Amino acid sequence: QVQLVESGGGLVQVGGSLRLSCAASGRFISIYSMGWYRQAPGKQRDLVAAITSGGTTNYADSVKGRFTASRDNAKNTMYLQMNSLKHEDTAVYYCKVQLVPYGNAYWGQGTQVTVSS
Repeated sequence: QVQLVESGGGLVQVGGSLRLSCAASGRFISIYSMGWYRQAPGKQRDLVAAITSGGTTNYADSVKGRFTASRDNAKNTMYLQMNSLKHEDTAVYYCKVQLVPYGNAYWGQGTQVTVSS
């Protein structure tokens, strides 16, 4: 079982920055993939950024150049630095973890990010 604690969401103005954190705990040895997804009202949940234990990253086109994903394997924590935020970044952001490739996905409860004028 994996428990995820997300933090860092909130209200920010257009052009501002936020840093999300996702800390994983539980009975596991290592984590293969950690990622952030987001879901806006009435829309599906989409990938924002993901990073593997080897450091390979994958970003949604809409956030490339603005968001940076990183992780601290020793702390089982992933970070998402979000800069130059736009209205369209407003959503609930969810952390997702997979212990092995194509393994079960564990989700956090989500943290709200609201970008206002």
